[in-house]
Amino acid sequence: MRECLNSICLPMSHAELDTPEPTPGGEAPPAARKRPKPGERRVQILQALATMLEQPGAERITTAALAAKLEVSEAALYRHFASKAQMFEGLIEFIEQSVFTLINQITEREAEGPVQAARIVGMLIQFAEKNPGMTRVMVGDALVFENERLQQRMNQFFDKVEASLKQCLRVESEAAAPTVDARARASVLTAFIVGRLQRFARSGFKRMPSEHLEASLARIL
Repeated sequence: MRECLNSICLPMSHAELDTPEPTPGGEAPPAARKRPKPGERRVQILQALATMLEQPGAERITTAALAAKLEVSEAALYRHFASKAQMFEGLIEFIEQSVFTLINQITEREAEGPVQAARIVGMLIQFAEKNPGMTRVMVGDALVFENERLQQRMNQFFDKVEASLKQCLRVESEAAAPTVDARARASVLTAFIVGRLQRFARSGFKRMPSEHLEASLARIL
């Protein structure tokens, strides 16, 4: 997670080393590794996984490759996660918490309507640009051949995004539920987000999803 919208990520590094004290003979003793704090190793594993996903054209990531990147054994990974699916679930949880926290902030600060919807779309696009590895998870590229429940969870994620957009676009302020027009526009906006993220991931992160964003949203909204 090279750049994070929530300040829950630790710097990408292995366990830091103590500064060795010189011996009486003038030679420094071997550096001792600090034991990671509780939960720190889990975060390091997820950060390493996200970083590996940022490599354009990356193949399916194995636990062996992930362990090699962290310079630990595969057994060490399984002390923190029961399976690779759980590691991906950790990334999905980060995506969900980050995005829906920001959606709540937008809906609290902006009046309902096209401006609020545009802010949500822009936030998701920005999140993808700052977290390319997460983008591959969001569009499912990183989930091919993984547990089916992971893709189902990302499908539910976009369903919730669409529901938030529907609420933004209610035409009548008294309406208890979004109108037909609001539902249609929310569906189009969600498809637009997914399409932009897919293009970003499948171009090797060369085609920015924010390209002509304002003009595109102006036409939709």
